[in-house]
Amino acid sequence: MQLRNVTPNDVDAYIRMRCDPVMMTDLGGPLPPNGMEEKVHRDAKEAAADLSWIKMIIPDPHTPAVVAGSVTIWSHDTDEGPISEIGWMVLPEFQGRGFGKRATRALLEQARDENRWEVVHAFPATSNAASNGICRSLGFRLLGERNVTFADRVLRSNHWVITPRTDLA
Repeated sequence: MQLRNVTPNDVDAYIRMRCDPVMMTDLGGPLPPNGMEEKVHRDAKEAAADLSWIKMIIPDPHTPAVVAGSVTIWSHDTDEGPISEIGWMVLPEFQGRGFGKRATRALLEQARDENRWEVVHAFPATSNAASNGICRSLGFRLLGERNVTFADRVLRSNHWVITPRTDLA
C-alpha cells in the first residue's frame, strides 16, 4: 500500500466515495455529483501547497491507477477554536482488508515524524464500528459523543483525539 496526493484525475474516486449511498450511510447520505470536479481541484491545490494532507490510498504500487480510498488531515476552525482533523474513506471492495487502518497509521506516523498537526481529532459516526475500531486500535482517546457538521449535515459522532508524537500505538 502507498499514499499519494490527490490529483485532478481523482474525480471518479471522489464520486465513488462521496456520491454513493452505501459509502455515505454514516455521513448523512450521498452528496450530489455536481461540484465534485471542483472539490477535487480545490483539494489537489491544497494538497500540492501542503496546506492539508489529502492522500489517496493505493493498494498496490504496481497498479497506481487503482484507488482504494482516501485519508486526510486538515485544519479548520470550530466553535472551540482551530483544530486538526483526520478522516478516511475506503471503497466497499477494499473494506475489511486493513487499508483504512494502515493508511491512517501511515499519515499519523508522518505527522509524528514531521512534528506537525499536534493534537489530531477524529469524528467517526457513533454507528461506524469500523472507523471507531481504527481509532481505538491506533491509540486515540475517546472524549465522548458530540454533534458535528459535515457537508451541511449534523451527525452524531464519537470525538477521538491523538497526539501522534506521544500517543501513536
